[in-house]
Amino acid sequence: MAEGVYLHPLTLVPGPQTVEGEAVRLGGSMAYAREFALVVRQDGKVCERIVGTRSEIPAAIARLPAALRDDAARQWANLAKVHAPLQLGHRTIRLDQPQVMGILNVTPDSFSDGGQHDGLEAGRAHAAAMLEAGAAIIDIGGESTRPGAAATFEDEEIRRVVPAIAYCADMGAAISLDTRRAGVLAAGLAAGAHLANDVSALRYDPRMIEVAAGAACPVVLMHAPGAGEDLHAGGVYADVVSAVFDFLKAARARAIAAGIAEDRIILDPGIGFGKSLTENLALMNALPLFHALGSPLLLGVSRKRMIGALSAEEDADQRLAGSIALAIKGMEVGVHLLRVHDVAEAVQARNVWRGLRDAALTDYTALPPS
Repeated sequence: MAEGVYLHPLTLVPGPQTVEGEAVRLGGSMAYAREFALVVRQDGKVCERIVGTRSEIPAAIARLPAALRDDAARQWANLAKVHAPLQLGHRTIRLDQPQVMGILNVTPDSFSDGGQHDGLEAGRAHAAAMLEAGAAIIDIGGESTRPGAAATFEDEEIRRVVPAIAYCADMGAAISLDTRRAGVLAAGLAAGAHLANDVSALRYDPRMIEVAAGAACPVVLMHAPGAGEDLHAGGVYADVVSAVFDFLKAARARAIAAGIAEDRIILDPGIGFGKSLTENLALMNALPLFHALGSPLLLGVSRKRMIGALSAEEDADQRLAGSIALAIKGMEVGVHLLRVHDVAEAVQARNVWRGLRDAALTDYTALPPS
């Protein structure tokens, strides 16, 4: 394995004023980091690690070998990159605070709520409730991607999602379509969807990248080890954090090369897809690193299996508290989009967190002006 360089934000602070400006605002979010680890890996192992503050890291980057220096400098600039709002139809989704994406599964077999919302009236009512509760985006899915789920044919997926897109469009919603099939994306965009959420990072269907580029729609690229029917297959990692980082870096570059604009790419580390509990926890704790890729971040942890594994093996619909705990972790490190089942609760948690973070920008320990 060739050498690779990674810039890990380490020490988070409430705001730049608490450390006299010695902090980086991560991805234009409400998260700030003071100390960073510049890590060089060779053959899957750490061979160099330098810890420094905002004023010290540039000098450390300058001392790197030429083969790594440009990449490290790009990652350093990306950490502080401010992302433009997403324009989804008539809706403008600002990315300077966490936004909530509400899940609308119109499938009979999703892991958490399969069958509850696949009828027209039930789906419409649920979408309306999520919008009223404060969802910025509705994410519509017509295929279950849980381990062991039966395959869904393209025409069946289209039959499921197009009516849901139509009634969400009638409500004026910003609409994300959770699909990995080009035909479904094309039909969904024609029906009024605005964003492609592809759990295979545009690898499953060879035409997917062409359709997304041609439509100029924003895309979510998610990490999953499997490129075929089973997204969870092949999840073996020497180091899951650097493996997922490298995968998303390559997926992002591939999308840009195919004509997808850089500012229309969103990245998702794929918590729960082909990863063990230990690996999911490692990724959650390393989330600040992914700002170094230079794209907004989406986190989908709602009702995931890891919550039950860490608690009392609760069923999926009994994992609200754990879902909120993981969502708050995402907010703390500057995740831009939170994909959730329980919109009202997530929005309330976000609003309270936002109030605390706003208040923290006024430092009561600061010296008075002289």
